[in-house]
Amino acid sequence: MDVPQTPFGLPAKLARPLLHILAALFLATPALAEDTASKPFAGDIPILHEEAESAGIDHSYTGPWEFFVGGGGAAFDCNDDRFPDVFLAGGKSEATVYANRSRAGGRLAFEIVPQDLDPKDLQNVTGAYPLDIDQDGRQDLVLLRVGGNILLKGLAECRFEKANFAWKFDGGRAWTTAFSAIFEPGGTHPTLAFGNYVDRAAPGSPWGTCADNVLLRPRKPQAGEGSAAEPVRGKPVAGAKAAPMAGPDYSEPFALSPGHCALSMLFTDWNRSGEPSLRITNDRQYYRGGAEQLWRIEPGRAPRPYRKADGWQHLSIWGMGIAEGDVDNDGYPDYALTSMGDTKLQFLDREFEDAPTYRDEAYERGATAHRPYVRDAGKPSTGWHAGFADFNNDTALDLFIAKGNVEAMPDFAADDPDNLLMGGFDGRFTEVGQEAGIALPTKGRGALIADFNLDGATDLLVVNRGEKASLFRNLGGRSGFGTRPLGNFVAVKLAQTGANRDAVGAKLAVKIGAKTLNRTIRVGGGHASGTSGFVHVGLGTAERAEIRVQWPDGEWSHPYRVFADNFVLIDRGADAARYWYPDADRPEPPAPETTAANSPSAQD
Repeated sequence: MDVPQTPFGLPAKLARPLLHILAALFLATPALAEDTASKPFAGDIPILHEEAESAGIDHSYTGPWEFFVGGGGAAFDCNDDRFPDVFLAGGKSEATVYANRSRAGGRLAFEIVPQDLDPKDLQNVTGAYPLDIDQDGRQDLVLLRVGGNILLKGLAECRFEKANFAWKFDGGRAWTTAFSAIFEPGGTHPTLAFGNYVDRAAPGSPWGTCADNVLLRPRKPQAGEGSAAEPVRGKPVAGAKAAPMAGPDYSEPFALSPGHCALSMLFTDWNRSGEPSLRITNDRQYYRGGAEQLWRIEPGRAPRPYRKADGWQHLSIWGMGIAEGDVDNDGYPDYALTSMGDTKLQFLDREFEDAPTYRDEAYERGATAHRPYVRDAGKPSTGWHAGFADFNNDTALDLFIAKGNVEAMPDFAADDPDNLLMGGFDGRFTEVGQEAGIALPTKGRGALIADFNLDGATDLLVVNRGEKASLFRNLGGRSGFGTRPLGNFVAVKLAQTGANRDAVGAKLAVKIGAKTLNRTIRVGGGHASGTSGFVHVGLGTAERAEIRVQWPDGEWSHPYRVFADNFVLIDRGADAARYWYPDADRPEPPAPETTAANSPSAQD
């Protein structure tokens, strides 16, 4: 006879007292027990139309308690047409690769791409992140798994091959649920960080048995072993493939100990020093004496955690996901942290000079998202993936949060719809999930926020536990007669030659009038889900924008002046940006490119 289980696989008789305490605290806190009074959102509410079935997405994340967490995927271009294709983790079910067959501006359409891989390697997958690991110009995939992580080398036409042996990568046997990557100064290949959950083999598991996390720096060749290509800066030749580069060597892992059951991690330049640190959000359900973590990752030195003496404050939450975005446009990254109960929205406290001290402004800004906004609204909510994006192109960042009961926790909302919190010009957020069309009775986990049909409106894919994935096409703003066009946008893709071709760690400063909108190219965060490709920036009513790039080594570009509603390619060292036009006929090779400077009016 099976023992009744609560989420995370705990016997009900053990977990129920803890859950009752949490629910009691939730209801007893005035700030959380009452919804913040908010006016209806005054801006455009995007209409997100669910069309997974018609688009050919038929996929679920399934499995026993190891798969109560995770459930992510990756959105990235794997067939050289610049449209974001999709990889979805399946848990006990096989993971699936979908090629994007959508027409530009049209309905979404995807097609399964069979893989010549051992089917076992596509099982037990909890999440995935896209990244060009070997620097050949194609996106590779990092598969997070229960029982051994896998690196997949990207091939032509969305096919992959296992590269663990070639890249000297030992996937281990851990239960991995988090990932992030960065290029350290002088590195020819990315530094990889893996976040692990409970050590299931440890005595007393799962209580107090969180596994260590792992940092993998690419090993530099020793004398007589040959040498990898050195980083090169300059202007790439349009359409040219990357020059061959020696493959990475990840044979020397470093334990980030202690681990506190990580569910998300992100390399982030929290103080704009140019040296990203590793932020980790942890699940307090299982750790003992743990908390949120920030690791100092300095080039050529062993990692070390920030402590109270450094200004890092103790914070203990059921950490599920991390989102980074510059909400207040001050140039410093802000963070949303999902949890069971209220979401945290953290801003750097500038009173503490050069210290990672944060203030939580989620309540003041209407972003706690602590309980469902419809139906089962009397119980606390459970947050997973978090991501900032501008869904209505009004220049203000919005916040998406995937929601869903862990499995059958009676003290938490069973019907817990995803959140879409629209950012206002006053810095506050307003919930519009029901009006937007995403208030489904699903158990959300990871999510992919991307413009799948390249029409300038951000779409959304949500991976659901035990149910079909949801795919939402952004139709535009709600109006009395249906939908209307959203604000203007610009989508930017960076490139440089040599190492770090995709400019991971670069910062974009997009200026419209007196306002500057900031974006950073990152790999990691969310909940077991990552994206790569064009960086989307809403421009509101602005018809032009001025873009500057701070490249990963700190060097700033000159300004690039571009027209709104365009896809823009910026090559390092280039005199002008290039426009790229998605073509509804999907020609091969991709649609032709023109130079922005070719139009005299662009220089007006």
